[in-house]
Amino acid sequence: MPDVVLPCLDEAAALPWVLSRLPAGFRAIVADNGSSDGSPAIAAEHGATVVHATPRGFGAAAHAGLEAATADVVCFMDADGSLDPAQLPLVAGPVAAGTQDLLLGRRRPTTRGAWPAHGRAGNAVVAWRLRRAAGVPVHDLGPMRAARREALLALDLTDRRFGYPLEMVVRAADAGWRIGEVDVDYAPRAGGRSKVTGTVRGTLRTVRDMSKVLAR
Repeated sequence: MPDVVLPCLDEAAALPWVLSRLPAGFRAIVADNGSSDGSPAIAAEHGATVVHATPRGFGAAAHAGLEAATADVVCFMDADGSLDPAQLPLVAGPVAAGTQDLLLGRRRPTTRGAWPAHGRAGNAVVAWRLRRAAGVPVHDLGPMRAARREALLALDLTDRRFGYPLEMVVRAADAGWRIGEVDVDYAPRAGGRSKVTGTVRGTLRTVRDMSKVLAR
């Protein structure tokens, strides 16, 4: 069954719920990126494998988790409670069955406040540019996704900031992968605003990092 990489920075409030929702057979790998709130200990107490990722950056944490994974299929998702781990089979199943090479969860907000307007707008711009530049039929650079571990490692991803998720899709498209998306629920995160799109500044930083990937 799949491994699930959970990049983590100060997610103590969300981790118990997130880890309790993992489907049977899915193994959690919490890639801690320098938390100061006890997140690694909480993750370990709830049965997760914990790896410590440096330097600071979303991509650094995600890739450290990928390198620590041992399952054939690897999923990624945020550790902040905005995504329901119970829906992981939606993205993992088609990859395991061999009908998709990379499957992304297209976020569908469950409440009006789950996804701020600036976050939706920034994501839409990047997805539109991706469709035009690479012909990839996706509308969301969703943080819940699945692919095969060895194939992901062979992509030789180098971004260690917020461009990592986009670089994965771009390199997969260049390699001729079958890429698709499936709807998943998106709820307000636990413990406050998202570090990525919870503020206008965070959204602009993410769009900047992703734009650098598209410019390469």
